Amino acid sequence: MHPGINGPKYKDKPAVIMAGSGDVITHQELNELSNQGAQLFRSLGLKPGDSLAFMMENHKLFFPIAFAAYRSGLKYTAISWRLQASEVEYIIKDCGAKVFITSKFLEESAQSLANSLEGVHKYMLDGITDDFKSYEKEIDNMLKTPIEDECQGAAMLYSSGTTGKPKGVSREVNLSPLPYKADEDDLGLTRVVQGLYSADEDSIYLSPAPLYHSAPMGFNTGFLALGATSIILEKFDPEAALAAIEKYKITHSQWVPTMFIRFLKSDHEIINKYDLSSHRIAIHAAAPCPVEVKEKMIDWWGPIIHEYYAGTEFNGFVACNSEQWLSHKGTVGQSLLGPIHILDDDQNEVPIGDEGTIYFEGPTANGFSYHNDKEKTKGATSKQGYTTLGDIGYLDEEAFLYLTDRKAFMIISGGVNIYPKETEDTLIMHPKVADVAVFGVPNEEMGEEVKAVVQPEDTSLAGDDLEAELMAYCREHISHVKCPKSIDFREELPRHPTGKLYKRLLKDEYWKS
Repeated sequence: MHPGINGPKYKDKPAVIMAGSGDVITHQELNELSNQGAQLFRSLGLKPGDSLAFMMENHKLFFPIAFAAYRSGLKYTAISWRLQASEVEYIIKDCGAKVFITSKFLEESAQSLANSLEGVHKYMLDGITDDFKSYEKEIDNMLKTPIEDECQGAAMLYSSGTTGKPKGVSREVNLSPLPYKADEDDLGLTRVVQGLYSADEDSIYLSPAPLYHSAPMGFNTGFLALGATSIILEKFDPEAALAAIEKYKITHSQWVPTMFIRFLKSDHEIINKYDLSSHRIAIHAAAPCPVEVKEKMIDWWGPIIHEYYAGTEFNGFVACNSEQWLSHKGTVGQSLLGPIHILDDDQNEVPIGDEGTIYFEGPTANGFSYHNDKEKTKGATSKQGYTTLGDIGYLDEEAFLYLTDRKAFMIISGGVNIYPKETEDTLIMHPKVADVAVFGVPNEEMGEEVKAVVQPEDTSLAGDDLEAELMAYCREHISHVKCPKSIDFREELPRHPTGKLYKRLLKDEYWKS
């Protein structure tokens, strides 16, 4: 099952609606545009297994391009448009892209890349330059029928690069002819959204995050493959998201915890202004959600909130609904694909309730590799053959998983292990805090000490008085050993719209200074 087969079935039914502009692509148009893209790629000499990269904002042609690559049997890499030109160049060259597609919105960045991409076919949406051809004009000359050798491609998305250079998460393409049965489909999360979240052809899915991230790409393709409609926000805004739920009668949605926090810190008149009665399933992931934030969201939206924990590697999948979470507060759920193992530094199992590195066993645990990095792939695999994303956590007696933090960010102060997440979860609930990062910095006596960097709601308040207020607030709620010894202030923290905080960048500043 893939979106192309839905064109003749659903015809004029909207597949994608851009919430800001109102632009619509029907299922029939999605089918035809992706066929034309596939025809173009074949005309350029791209064969199954070759690579293509594209970088654009939340654009109406994002999915037609992704599906064109998919049905051509290509490995396709969606790149964050927020990266610097040098970072984009690295990814394009590392994935071996033979085609690069961008948009007029990113023309300045694209032009700075042009000379370094010799031999790569370069296309632009909504415009044309000396180095970039018009993608729309090129596909307009192509047939709207499928290529003769349709086969299943695969996304190869890159890690966020919080430690070192980003690495592509690679899965082999399936060269068997399309179309596939639903249980053979690897395009998106079709079976997940259908089986776990009761999605069907009548679902209306709200996607408020950047599409190049693995979750929005995967979930949108899952819904579209069922014949549903995706409503795409060009960028997240709390009121715009609530207005879209009311206007389009959204049934399903997906969020990250920073969006929940922005909702809860919005004007209460906005929060209570819109009719959300159509909203049946709200999915969230990408980063651990503070317990108090999730409690407030469930109080507001009701028990419709579903959490999952997984990575681009898709080596495991953990999930829970609101009822399960309320009876196991702080959990990210139970594994749906195979056993979870918590291992110590010697890769031995630890007792129930003890913290350690989270490893997955099961049907998808070993189905990935890190492109051009055998050592990283090997390093993610335990001596038992389990694989990890590098997170720390523990299991309870009922096999519910709890995340503690990334192993790389654990603070060791005077021989005591401190996980920054609890401190961050505490400080973010202070009404004067918009965002926060906590990490360890050098201390001659203790080895490391706890440092917080805060983005205030009002930057004019930054200073000694706010620092003292926040430190006192922290001591009221958690153990003093977990509280920051000092707090710095920034106008903005390096947090990605997908919810991921580039804490490594901040930490490196302090360790190098």
